[in-house]
Amino acid sequence: MTSAKKEILCSRKFNFAQALVFQAWSNPNYLKNWWGPAGFTNTFNEFDFREGGRWRFVMHGPDKGNYPNECEFTKIDGPRLIAWKRHSKPLFRVVATFERINASQTSVIFKMIFETASACNKIKRFAIAKNEENFDKLENELIKISSSGYL
Repeated sequence: MTSAKKEILCSRKFNFAQALVFQAWSNPNYLKNWWGPAGFTNTFNEFDFREGGRWRFVMHGPDKGNYPNECEFTKIDGPRLIAWKRHSKPLFRVVATFERINASQTSVIFKMIFETASACNKIKRFAIAKNEENFDKLENELIKISSSGYL
């Protein structure tokens, strides 16, 4: 059971089909291009997209820092849901849902779930703005994918 005090919730409507949005999250060739806030790039070392599979990657910050990440996929219900837990700090779980609005619109709900309200508050002060930057990058990647003839 979670409470709002332990969660960070961000959402956005995208003018793209649910299958395409899910593909941008589940295909590492697309995900590596947009994952992370503005200015960040990624090196994926492992992307085993199945329940129990690992996602290991390094985020390269604009400050030239390298930030190792390790996650484990806990639930995949394509094209509606992807959930994972982080094994690297900060520790939290993620549930990303992809709700079909109509044939060409999808609502993405991105929920970060922490063990304590205190842990959540440490991240919340900057995470919402950074998640919005992440969504901006996703939007740009979806434009690229759709213009390349996907679907």
